[in-house]
Amino acid sequence: MSSWVRGRRARLRSVGERGQATVEVLGILPVVLVVAWAACEALAAGAARELADHAAEAGAVALLQDADPRDAARGALPGWARDRLAVHVAGTDVHVRLRPPAIVPGLGSLLDARAHADAGEVRR
Repeated sequence: MSSWVRGRRARLRSVGERGQATVEVLGILPVVLVVAWAACEALAAGAARELADHAAEAGAVALLQDADPRDAARGALPGWARDRLAVHVAGTDVHVRLRPPAIVPGLGSLLDARAHADAGEVRR
């Protein structure tokens, strides 16, 4: 077999494989997007949990300082989270629920972060 024929066969084989990487990337892209979405939702839920803890503690400290615990809890949060916050005060207990941002509507309510702080004995 001549070198010309061998070279021609090798080129024909490589022509058939062109675009294979593109097809593979397109096939795996939905999986990558779902994993990235899930990671973003998990990070948002974790951040909401931390912020809810801070807000509950701020509310409990406000009770000790004779201030409004609801305002203190809202003030302890960044602007985007203030509208997503629910604060309930019962005696010296401050309960906080914070809904994280979600890409899928309605998913944020499933990932609500809840926190509780006790101001202890409030002396007035």
